[in-house]
Amino acid sequence: MVNASLQPAGGIVRGDWFPSSPDLGGYATALRDQGRNLLTSLVICLGSVVLSLGLAAPAAYGLALLGLRGTRPILLGVLVTQMVPGIVLANALYGAYAELGLLNSYLGLVLADATAGVPFALVVLHTSMRTIPREIVEAARLDGAGRLRVLWSVVLPLNVNALVTAAVFTFLLTWGDFLFALALTTTDTVRPITLGVYEYLGAHTSQWNAVMATAVLASLPAALLLVLAQRRVTSGATGGALD
Repeated sequence: MVNASLQPAGGIVRGDWFPSSPDLGGYATALRDQGRNLLTSLVICLGSVVLSLGLAAPAAYGLALLGLRGTRPILLGVLVTQMVPGIVLANALYGAYAELGLLNSYLGLVLADATAGVPFALVVLHTSMRTIPREIVEAARLDGAGRLRVLWSVVLPLNVNALVTAAVFTFLLTWGDFLFALALTTTDTVRPITLGVYEYLGAHTSQWNAVMATAVLASLPAALLLVLAQRRVTSGATGGALD
């Protein structure tokens, strides 16, 4: 893919791992045509991460540390919802969005992508929070901290790895989303990069350097994020596994 992206426009892709005379024209074309779509995906991903963690963290805290009844049925229900095919959810959201005026909007895609991010973040954070000794939480309560203060000042700092893990995978799920982008957008006003690559491929098959440059640019944010957060993701994914 990198090799093809560095070939001159209209040239034949050669078998070398790296061309002897790389041409950056494909990247210039890709940034010109797809730069806005990249920014759109970034905004949607960040919004989905914030919304997912904002909903999942308090929910996981309540289920793991506040002694609420029905924790197991609730978690089972969360997992069962993930068995619903995405196309079914997309069709239902399309009808609701059409009535609410959320089609072709950033908010609409953020809410749709959060339907996958919230359950995943809830399960990861709940598993991690269960490993916190209750004595720490009780000590904070005896010192006068309210439940929200305990969550913000005690629980969340002790679960940084789980928060990073949930954030990274929510970002990756949103960044790679194609179904919601295709079903919930009908114009080019809000077009994520996945949909941009799909439509770009059909319109520019004669410019493979630009197509592959777009694919490289679309891969970089997710790859860099995962590399930078690798240690915390590994710790967060295995945290509480023996609990």
